[in-house]
Amino acid sequence: MAAPEIRRTLSDPAALEALAHPVRLDLLSFLMSHGAATASECARAVDDNPSNCSYHLRVLAKHGLVEPVASDDGRERPWQATVTGLSLDLDSEDPSVAASATAMLEASLQLDYQLAREHVRRRDRIEGEWRDVDAHAQYGLRVTPAELQSIVERIDAIVRPYIAATRADAPDGAAVASLSLLAFPRPTFGEEPR
Repeated sequence: MAAPEIRRTLSDPAALEALAHPVRLDLLSFLMSHGAATASECARAVDDNPSNCSYHLRVLAKHGLVEPVASDDGRERPWQATVTGLSLDLDSEDPSVAASATAMLEASLQLDYQLAREHVRRRDRIEGEWRDVDAHAQYGLRVTPAELQSIVERIDAIVRPYIAATRADAPDGAAVASLSLLAFPRPTFGEEPR
């Protein structure tokens, strides 16, 4: 049985600004995908040092995005994400919320492409099935806004049962994989879509 989703719409500019930092965004993503981890484990995962990760985890905790959890031996201090996903209000009537949400989305896109570039650079070291299933696809669609929304919703429905933070039935051999989806109107000859 899948764990319940805990999606949070971020509307606090301070929390959005905190997440616009690439290390914090990467830390939260790691904890959502992998579960509880110490600052040292987080540091190895996001290629940073433990004291820096510890600082960034405390900033995320201040905004209610992560929390410390009890450890088995009492010496380690693991952290866990308090959410399984986030939504942004890019169209907020509050300009500070819209600006902060935009900055966080830009940081998220930057992180996605950084991770993809790192994968491409190390792809030759990946063996077997995992190398055979990576993909990069880009499609130029001719659609209405309603059609594009429908496509995104159908893809979301296919992907949602596999989200690492909520999947409880992962078979042996399963690992965390990254799947990103971008959908937006593309201006033609410098004009915005109408």
